[in-house]
Amino acid sequence: MTTGDSFGDRTVAILDYGSGNLRSAQRALERTGAQVTVTSDPTVALDADGLVVPGVGAFATCMEGLRAVNGDRIIDDRLAGGRPVLGICVGMQILFERGVEFGVEAEGCGQWPGTVSQLQADVLPHMGWNTVEAEPDSMLFAGMPEGERYYFVHSYAAQIWELPPDALFKPPKLTWATHGGRFLAAVENGPLCATQFHPEKSGDAGAHLLRNWVGSLK
Repeated sequence: MTTGDSFGDRTVAILDYGSGNLRSAQRALERTGAQVTVTSDPTVALDADGLVVPGVGAFATCMEGLRAVNGDRIIDDRLAGGRPVLGICVGMQILFERGVEFGVEAEGCGQWPGTVSQLQADVLPHMGWNTVEAEPDSMLFAGMPEGERYYFVHSYAAQIWELPPDALFKPPKLTWATHGGRFLAAVENGPLCATQFHPEKSGDAGAHLLRNWVGSLK
């Protein structure tokens, strides 16, 4: 699933704010052929064709690290100019308005309304391979066979999509998964995309998804 054109003319910046599987994400993206840089430099992050925002750990801690490098402003500035951003795992969660962990509420980036909260499942964390329900015309999952599996490691997620429809814009593509209850596994909303699972740890399926995203950058 990883064959095809190499995207050597695409530049991707992975935002380094002290959280996330930076090197594994870098290696996975480099396999698409893209020119990949791990950086906390705002200019590099703003100028790249695509920006990846990883994230591992607690919502509040990730937001502290993101604000320390002005990452929230970098994301906002890129999206204001229609420049693509891809959030991964907690990098997806922090795009929402708020996160609640152990009864403590933390403010997120607010790109999407809603709250990230603990999954309603008997076994946590949700760790391992799971299938997803993607829309037929999804860009991220284009060319993927039904029943493909992706690698998740998390106890929290957005479980309700609260952004109301907008007549001026195409409706977002929402991908769902189930662990105890349904939660958002991925979102495609104009230039802003995100996955709750780790594509860089999801084998050929994750590699295919990253190629789809990198291929959409130009």
